[in-house]
Amino acid sequence: MYLPAQFEETRSEVLQALMREHPFATLVTASADGIVANHIPMEYDPEPAPFGRLVGHVARANPVWREVAEHEALAIFQGPQAYISPAWYPSKQEHGKVVPTWNYAVVHVRGPLRIIEEPQQLRAIVEKLTNHHEAGRPQPWQVTDAPPDYIEPMLKAIVGIEMSITKIVGKWKVSQNRSADDRVGVISGLTAQGDSNARAMAGLIKETLP
Repeated sequence: MYLPAQFEETRSEVLQALMREHPFATLVTASADGIVANHIPMEYDPEPAPFGRLVGHVARANPVWREVAEHEALAIFQGPQAYISPAWYPSKQEHGKVVPTWNYAVVHVRGPLRIIEEPQQLRAIVEKLTNHHEAGRPQPWQVTDAPPDYIEPMLKAIVGIEMSITKIVGKWKVSQNRSADDRVGVISGLTAQGDSNARAMAGLIKETLP
């Protein structure tokens, strides 16, 4: 990933927060047929130190798990992103030397993969992922809500994937290369749009202001 120093995010708590808030990852692996990308939710676990691990699962019918054991993979977590109009910059009125751009926050995670097929470990993966995303609902669904004779064949139809993280890189391209006045203009423009992605990006830019 192209990473100018001004856009690099190194705070571990910030990187971890994005992975937890946007857990739907793009898992990139190499196969005999070339580069493959799969899109799966992955749960971040800070243990073991220093970087922790990612855990998820894929369909057993998906050939990716047969090709990746012990191989390095890349998981990409995409946070807020938004088109930035040059019309929002006060500097447009001063000299007109402005162009559109795109702001975004992403985390790239690398590490070798381990395949998990043991039934109890698979169940634990599914329960942890489910409990995480059901938390806060009035009546959270649990794996135990489904009949055991239904869950058992469902677990046999999936394979667990665990990444032991060796490297985490974050890129926050959130208008740091613009003046404070231009950033304020972008915040106003994004806020006026009103959608959740724009508001989230406005919040990230606000954190960069003096």
